[in-house]
Amino acid sequence: MPKRFGLVIDQERCIGCEACSVACIIENNPATGPFIRVQTIGGESKDTPKGRYQELKMEFLPRLCMHCDSPPCAKACPNHAIKKRPDGLVILYSEECNGCQLCIDACPYDAISYSADSGLVEKCNFCFHRIDKGLEPFCVICCQGQAMYFCDLNDSNSKIVHLLARRSTYKLKPELNTGPAVIYCRSNEARRL
Repeated sequence: MPKRFGLVIDQERCIGCEACSVACIIENNPATGPFIRVQTIGGESKDTPKGRYQELKMEFLPRLCMHCDSPPCAKACPNHAIKKRPDGLVILYSEECNGCQLCIDACPYDAISYSADSGLVEKCNFCFHRIDKGLEPFCVICCQGQAMYFCDLNDSNSKIVHLLARRSTYKLKPELNTGPAVIYCRSNEARRL
């Protein structure tokens, strides 16, 4: 079976520190800010806990490109600058981008940004330049809570696949049938978005 790279984010372990966002800036130097952004579930202020005293909760949701099985952004790009690789990564090749921004409108996850400086769009590529060297994405390496796991979702022997079998998981916007490769393991109180 071919590889299908994906990212598993354990919301029980995510502490909202944004080390992943800082790592993204260091590794990719995006003009529009980090490709991964941490928000709270429900959209409250990031530093405001939910609930009442003795049962306060802080739940974080790192958001990035979902590297979809059926990426709407790639279908919308008239220059074919966004391509899905056989290993599942959805890559934006900036040298082929004409800056039309049709992919931004097509992406239901708000994962693509336009840089007025370059006149081009940007998105997370899962640090494919690292993956191609046998390394993990830099956000995974730098995660302080060890909440992010990069893996081959088709590897039935992977410890991550076993983690997914034991936990309640979800993907963002499943009703769109895009097949995201980013999977979230719910915290005890996490709600489905």
